[in-house]
Amino acid sequence: MSVGTIDELAGWALELVSAARVARLGLVDANGNPRVLPVSYAHHADALWSVVDQKPKRQAGELARLRWLRRHPRAALTVDHYSEDWGDLAWVQALGPVAILPPSEYPEAVRVLTARYPQYESDPPPGPLLRLTPDRILFWRAAEPG
Repeated sequence: MSVGTIDELAGWALELVSAARVARLGLVDANGNPRVLPVSYAHHADALWSVVDQKPKRQAGELARLRWLRRHPRAALTVDHYSEDWGDLAWVQALGPVAILPPSEYPEAVRVLTARYPQYESDPPPGPLLRLTPDRILFWRAAEPG
């Protein structure tokens, strides 16, 4: 199935987006290759937000994902549920443009991320924020609605 906004998701799909602890961010690298990275995220104001946090990074300077998004500012954010019972499988994927934004200008998004990930209270993320504003959201589950 497909919808245009997060609020249009089926109840089970919205619950999956709200409950999952990690998403996968799919983007295109500098060589045109697809890349997928695990990210923390939150839903706020019709967008999905992530932030560059304090966790150790491999390199100094701007992260590769930021350089890649500056070059190709569209991405897919996928949240999934896996189970050994394949009747329980489900996923939601939001597709759209990504904006790279300073946290100081979007304190409510930082607050929502901090509420979702309490680790940010003692170790505030320096940013930047990534805001994916979906123009299409795909979702699927193995179980029939009932």
